[in-house]
Formats: sequence, C-alpha cells, structure tokens
Amino acid sequence: MSEHGVVRLEPWDEHNQTLVANVHPPAWVNPQPAGRYNLVVIGAGTAGLVTAAGAAGLGARVALIERDLMGGDCLNVGCVPSKALIRAAHAAADVREAGALGIGVPGEPTVDFPAVMRRMRRLRAELSPIDSAARFKGLGVDVFLGQGAFTARDAITVDGRTLRFKKAVIATGARAAAPPIPGLVEAGYVTNESVFSLTTLPRRIAVVGGGPIGCELAQAFARFGARVHVVQTGRQVLDREDADAARLVRAALERDGVRLALGVRVVKVERGTGGKILHLASAGNARAGGGAGGAGAGEPIEVDEILVAVGRAPNVEGLGLEAAGVAYDKASGVKVDDRLRTTNPRVYAAGDICTPLKFTHHSDFHARLVIQNALFLGRAKASGLVVPRCTYTDPEVAHVGATAEEAQSRGQRVRTFVQELTEVDRARLDGETEGFVKVHVAEGSDRIVGATIVARHAGEMLPELTMAISQGVGLGKIARIIHTYPTQAEGIRKLGDAYNRTRLTPTVKRLFETWLRWTR
Repeated sequence: MSEHGVVRLEPWDEHNQTLVANVHPPAWVNPQPAGRYNLVVIGAGTAGLVTAAGAAGLGARVALIERDLMGGDCLNVGCVPSKALIRAAHAAADVREAGALGIGVPGEPTVDFPAVMRRMRRLRAELSPIDSAARFKGLGVDVFLGQGAFTARDAITVDGRTLRFKKAVIATGARAAAPPIPGLVEAGYVTNESVFSLTTLPRRIAVVGGGPIGCELAQAFARFGARVHVVQTGRQVLDREDADAARLVRAALERDGVRLALGVRVVKVERGTGGKILHLASAGNARAGGGAGGAGAGEPIEVDEILVAVGRAPNVEGLGLEAAGVAYDKASGVKVDDRLRTTNPRVYAAGDICTPLKFTHHSDFHARLVIQNALFLGRAKASGLVVPRCTYTDPEVAHVGATAEEAQSRGQRVRTFVQELTEVDRARLDGETEGFVKVHVAEGSDRIVGATIVARHAGEMLPELTMAISQGVGLGKIARIIHTYPTQAEGIRKLGDAYNRTRLTPTVKRLFETWLRWTR
C-alpha cells in the first residue's frame, strides 16, 4: 500500500511509477475547500471525469474526489490494458495464419509475454495524463485525493475537510465480483483488477465466466500459448448475445485451443501438488457438456492460475449514503430515476454505480446527461440513450438495440435481414468471412429495432447502425448512402438493398413492366 492507501501496482517499474504519478500523485496536497460548490463529484472514473471536466468548462465551481486511481477501471484495469493485450494476441494469431495469405513464416511465433505486458504498461502510462490530477487542476477543478463520505444531505468530508455543495454526483463505479466458492480465496485467484500485474504467462489458466471479459482474455491467453479452460454456467458463451453470434465466437475460441466447460459450475477449489484444482458440477439450468476437450461435470480441472470474470459489484461502501438520504442496495447500487436523480434531489449518480450497462461509453453519456439535469434544470432521460456494446474477441461481436427475442418478448413483431460476410467482397479479400450483419426492423416498416454484427472490426462498423436507430434513419434509406468499395461496412448497405427488394411486390413489378413496355 502507498501512503495514500492505494494498492501499489505491480511490477513497480518506470511505467507504473509514471501512471501513479499522474493519477494518484504521492505528494499531492489537497486544496482548501471553496465555500460552496456548484457540483461535488465522488469518483474519478469515466463518469466522474466527464462530469467534472464538462461542468468546470461551463463555468461551474467543481470538486472531484478520488480515493484510488483517477481514470477508474477503463484506464487502469479495463479497456486500455485489455485492448493492448488483445492487439498483441491478434498479432500472434496473424503470424500463425499468414500461410493462408501466401506469406511463409517458419515455425511457431515466439510470444515474449513479459514484453507484451511491458508494452501494455507503457501505453497505459502514456495515456494517463488525460486523466491526471494535474490536468483536472488545470481545468479549474479542485481535486481531492482520499475517501469521500456524505455527512449531511448537502455536505461531504474528505481528508478532514468538509465540502458543501448545491449538487453532488456519485460516480464511484463498480469492482470485480467473486462467487462464494469454497476454497477459492485460499487457493488464490485474479480478476481484471489484478491480472494485468502478471509478468509471466501461466502455463494453465481456468477462466470462471464466459461473458465478455472472460471470452476476451481467454482467447488472448490461449493465443499467447497458455492452456485455457472456460467454465460457464450457461449453455453458450456470451449468453446475452445473439445465439448465432455466440456460436461463431465459440468456434473461434475452440479453434484457438480454448477448452470449454458449459452448463457447469465450480463447487470447490483446492490446492493440489501440481496446482489449483477446480471441482465442477452441473449448473442445473443447462445440460453439462464440454467442448474442444473441455471438462464436463464431475471432471476436475487443474491449473496454475484462476481468472474470475463473473460480473461487477457496485462500490457503495464507505460513502455515508444514509447520511445523505440516498437509497441503494449492494446488488444494484444507487437507486436513480430516469433523470439519474437519487432519493436526495440534490444528489445524482452516473455510470456503473447505478446501471446494469457497465460500459465506458455509457458512463460518458450518463455524465453528459447529469450536467444538463443537475446544473441547468434539464429533463434529459437515461432511457433515451441508444447504447451500443462490443465484445472484443476475434471476431468481435457488436450489438445495439433489441435482439429478436427481446423484441418478441415485449410483443413487437420484427423482420430480420442477414448479410453473411462470405458475400461481402472485402471480407473475402481479407480472409475474414466468419461473420455477418443482422438487422431487425419493425414489421411493416424499415425502422431499425436492433442489430448485431460479427466481424473482426465489428465495433468500428456498428456506429452507422447506432446512428440510424438514434436518428430514426430506416434500413431502406441506408441503401442510398454511398459506401466506399471495398469495405466490410458495405455489408450494411447490402441489407438496405435487401429491404428495398422486399418492396417490389408482384403488383408493383407488373406496373413497372407495363410502364417500360409503353415507353419503349
């Protein structure tokens, strides 16, 4: 622990020292509080940083409180480090598959895992000035490092100082959750909050959880050369995604050597002479079954490291929420209305602390909404946000809006249009044909209800469809937009053409034929 109570990042090399010097400077001196702030923000992750910077830029007097590392999960233990690792894993896979492109690469690629992790730490440190205490001080924000807690409905204490406010925002985010598995704590495990401190590649890894984090890191570590097992209680990986998309990701994981144990749960962990042993049983909600050499119920798995990736728990402890009259629970976090107001009308919440959609970009737009509503009597609603998501496996799975099943569950009839990448020229030229673009439109119209893209760069393709949903641009109109050729995004335009062809009914076609004969 450092003198500020922050967990010191490992290894304590020049890159992590630079990171901490920016996002939790050891010599930082908290300022004297102003008489009263327009806005006090607790938590300097994405939601808190965007709120503080935006409010200060509009002329508000703002205080920002952070007990750990500014930048939150995204910079320190989430988006930034994980995508750096995934990029390196892509490179290893590309070298292995270069022969299919006529490029000879002798032997197996050598993965220098310590070098991969050094690169990640260097990039993280290089990006950290954006989220630094010094930058926010320069923006006019009073930055306080320490534990903040409400002492009244309009006051927060930090480092022995009292900050009074007109409005406050709780943006303390969430942390990695761990299931109460007997023996897990004693055997030891890592989460996304500690896995990026590894300096040597574990030879065998068990990933508990087949959601986005579990699948992304399982594939990356398998491509680095580890023997990886994924244990998932559901019948498919990415069980919240389109079933066709999940099947493609499962096939990709198995092709990379990941061993899947689906429909099972870990009932006990113990230390053996050769490593950590996970004992499995049927999850009860699904027929147990392995894949690609994966274990089924009753077959123990022995590994060197366990990565737990089963969800997030909101950071509500130690905030004095009772003193502020803010309702919360430990499972779902702070209670808010559609304008992100808590049960104390002076206090708002934003980001992972108050929503099940735990995405950096969602936290960003929560912050923008809070600025409008808290400072300018706005009436913007969180339910009005169109929130896309992307899982960065290879191929990626990107989604926005409703799935067909979700639409049907609320009584909405949809028509589904699918464009396979095997029929998109650029995908064939790239050798990246495993994927599709799937769009659901409301029955009887071209209004887009939801969309899923599976492609190597699906996240880069999705914004076109996200904009279409948010701006009310129908699928038929997308066909009128000229797309550069050749690109994989042309698959989206092809769906516009497919929709327009459905409008050519036999009656309309006969009318066209009559007109054309008459005008010959």
